Amino acid sequence: MRRLWMAALMVPALALAAPAAASAAAAGHAARTQRTAAAGRVLRAGTDGLSTRELQRKLAALGYYPGPVDGNFGADTLEAVWAFQEVQGLPGEDFVSSAMEQALNDPVAPAVLDAAAGPNRIEVNLSTEVLVLYRNNQIELISHVSTGGHYYYCSPGGGCGYAYTPTGNFRTVVFEPGWVIVPLGEMYNPVFFVGTSYAIHGDTYVPLAPVSHGCIRIPMDIAAFFHTLVQVPGEPVIVRN
Repeated sequence: MRRLWMAALMVPALALAAPAAASAAAAGHAARTQRTAAAGRVLRAGTDGLSTRELQRKLAALGYYPGPVDGNFGADTLEAVWAFQEVQGLPGEDFVSSAMEQALNDPVAPAVLDAAAGPNRIEVNLSTEVLVLYRNNQIELISHVSTGGHYYYCSPGGGCGYAYTPTGNFRTVVFEPGWVIVPLGEMYNPVFFVGTSYAIHGDTYVPLAPVSHGCIRIPMDIAAFFHTLVQVPGEPVIVRN
């Protein structure tokens, strides 16, 4: 009987409290939704603001080149995102995934290919499609690249073969400024490392996949200054699978 009497007293109180509790719950849910939406904003090309600026700052501090740290997610930042994803073993994506966000808090460095080649050297890893420039054995620059696509092609000047990037230890030979016309097309600011056949050069098309005839393509923004960071001739160039 006592339980029934207590329950009868509680019914009006609960009836009065229910709207207030529902209102508070709705307000709390709305607040959580707003926080989640803000925190879950996906950074991708075209995104701007403080979150993008912080992304650029982190990438630049690690040796990647996101362009100006200005909060604008443009092509330069996207290419730096690709390079970071490649080094971390993440899928190449046009946005910053949650896995990438976690990796930015505890990033791994690129695999060293040949430290014995000298403290100042260029290393190109064909398996990850990444170029790393070392100064005094410290990373100065990490760039996404596109190398030989292993397809069969024929040159307009005659001769056919497979598109591959030679592996081994080489040295820079010569730098040629601006757009240079070669039998297979054009290359921007090429730094040649095998005669005048294979070069590290800028191109307007540097996708995630290896698509070149054999040269090492780097993004145009990096090609604009890359030659100023290396010794020509004589800088060691290490290329490995």
